[in-house]
Amino acid sequence: MRYLVIYRAEGREEGGAPDPEHMAEMGRYAEEQTRAGVLLGTEPLGVRALGARVRLKDGQFTVSDEAERASGYAFLNAGSREEVIAQCKDFLKVAGDGVTEIRQILEFGPPPGA
Repeated sequence: MRYLVIYRAEGREEGGAPDPEHMAEMGRYAEEQTRAGVLLGTEPLGVRALGARVRLKDGQFTVSDEAERASGYAFLNAGSREEVIAQCKDFLKVAGDGVTEIRQILEFGPPPGA
């Protein structure tokens, strides 16, 4: 099963990068997880001020200037919810203080008769 994991760093200014040594450690961790087939892709995200939130309600659109805070995201491959939770705990040990939100990516097979 595939999962989308959204990461929010805590304890440092939004958009602030970790020190080079910490970045190297995170890079090694990501490489290891990619080779193991767990990490399918990951990217950092820009600050909220560069994003927007677009909502449709009762036929009317509203746009707010700031999106919800998030530091990055990853696509993970795991056999179960418990397994992806364990992977997030391992990641947070390397990344430091923060929170992850886990969402399973629904996978639909081909349509009937295809």
